[in-house]
Amino acid sequence: MHVEFLLEEESAAVALDLLAPKILGPGATHQCHFFQGKQDLLSKLPERLRAYKRWIPDNFRIVVLLDEDRKDCHELKIELEQIAAVAGFTTLSQAAGGRFHVVNRIAVEELEAWYLGDMDALYVAFPRLSANMARRTRFRDPDRVSGGTWEALERELQRAGYYPGGLAKVDLARKVAAQMDPWGNRSHSFRVFVSGLTAG
Repeated sequence: MHVEFLLEEESAAVALDLLAPKILGPGATHQCHFFQGKQDLLSKLPERLRAYKRWIPDNFRIVVLLDEDRKDCHELKIELEQIAAVAGFTTLSQAAGGRFHVVNRIAVEELEAWYLGDMDALYVAFPRLSANMARRTRFRDPDRVSGGTWEALERELQRAGYYPGGLAKVDLARKVAAQMDPWGNRSHSFRVFVSGLTAG
């Protein structure tokens, strides 16, 4: 199997270049394509999918990943599903156990929630982080961190002496994703992403 990832930013591409081989296993290949934010991806997605439709082999999958960014997750998913349908693709959500080429997934609320879902990886990547961070109530559900996921993670990292000039998302992705265990993550949206990637 080969997976084409369509992503809204470079940090997601860096993370998935490290995570995809762990999830897909040996023999599978992937390529990450990132855009200049969510609106850039959404505006270019219809034409990109139409282009894929003209040549895509049966063993290819297209995975579209967007951050929720405190928007309505269901509305965003519906929009992605409609774009795929207009381009002539069957998605995982529409396939009802049959064949599909497109998997649409939402990171709730942002990719940083996936990092918070693997505290062990965070501690290995950033050993000066507070030891009681994992026990705090606000981080028990990484998809529902109040006040913004990346902002909360940035504050914790800065308290520990990392990223004094502001969170460097690409560097963060590289350091944390390299340590992540895809099978033990506490983020529900990450688990849904993994199930979509391994479906079929």
